[in-house]
Amino acid sequence: MTTTGIQVPFNDLHAHYLSIRDEIDSAIAAVIAESAFVRGPHVERFEGEFAAAIGVEHCVSCANGTDALYIAMRGLGLEPGDEVVTTAHSWIATSETITQAGGRVVFVDTDPKTYTIDPSRIEARITPRTRGIIPVHLYGQPADMDAIMTIASRHGLWVLEDCAQAHLATYKGRQVGTFGRAATYSFYPGKNLGAMGDAGAIVTNDADLAQWMALYARHGGKGNHLIEGINSRLDGLQAAILSAKLPHLRNWTAARRRIAEAYDRGLAGVGDLVLPHRGPNRDHVFHLYVIQTSKRDTLREFLGARGIQSQVNYPRCLPACDAYAHLGHGPADFPSAWSAQDRILSLPIYPEMGDDQVDSAIAAVRDFYEGA
Repeated sequence: MTTTGIQVPFNDLHAHYLSIRDEIDSAIAAVIAESAFVRGPHVERFEGEFAAAIGVEHCVSCANGTDALYIAMRGLGLEPGDEVVTTAHSWIATSETITQAGGRVVFVDTDPKTYTIDPSRIEARITPRTRGIIPVHLYGQPADMDAIMTIASRHGLWVLEDCAQAHLATYKGRQVGTFGRAATYSFYPGKNLGAMGDAGAIVTNDADLAQWMALYARHGGKGNHLIEGINSRLDGLQAAILSAKLPHLRNWTAARRRIAEAYDRGLAGVGDLVLPHRGPNRDHVFHLYVIQTSKRDTLREFLGARGIQSQVNYPRCLPACDAYAHLGHGPADFPSAWSAQDRILSLPIYPEMGDDQVDSAIAAVRDFYEGA
């Protein structure tokens, strides 16, 4: 296989916009014409549409996916000193919001094949102060929800699903986001369903919880403030954009899977590459296509020279970050997550990638190992 010299961005948000330009422009124009900039009919419409898409009763929109986690934990009654178990491999929003909500972060190592939390290690980390578990459906692959829900039930814990990278992913045919007491989503622009700015949401089937979270996210009420809250509102422009995009999400997800399958075919057996593993009964939506190799840094440099962008998601597992140095963790505590941080590399994947771009990325990786 030879290279073509085609440039391949890691993501192409402009191409994404152009694919449904008229729908996006019309949505934005409608909001401007109605001056419906904060809350209002476009937000209410999207909340209803997204709840229906996930298959839940309630959607509470908010300013971003980080706020969604924080609001949900406040709604679940987290109190100072309470412990929350979560994965050692994620974006820091998952863990920092535990602390911000008054809790204590308790990390658990990952399954070395799927990068999601390893259920077999959870119970050893549960104490009398544990209140909940936050599994992350990382890179678009569901965590092992049967095992997690069994553990949560046995110990009387709530489960809050972090679905920031897993829109429409399923476990045993059931949508992620429908297993726990609540689930959070990010609509950051690069996500599988992305806004044109920050945006987030919480979904739940618990009407009382949804009512409290909506109240808390909107200053605790209007006029007569029933509680002290925060200001975390989805604006009308982002809601309208998300409503325009939502009907396309299934097709975009199918495109991501086709690209992932092309990578699988083209990179099978190449060098020491470890390609993404799909856990049993899990329907991966490939927010990211993450490989492993002992030559990660030199491969990334080689790809960059060929015009193929790549990223490391994430360069440090959470317990290795300076923010958690006070916990005193080391590599022996989280061998899977600690090992992966030096080997993982995310290749370009987005719905608008052309076959020539996919082929070019594959060719560049193969050329690296073949010494071209």
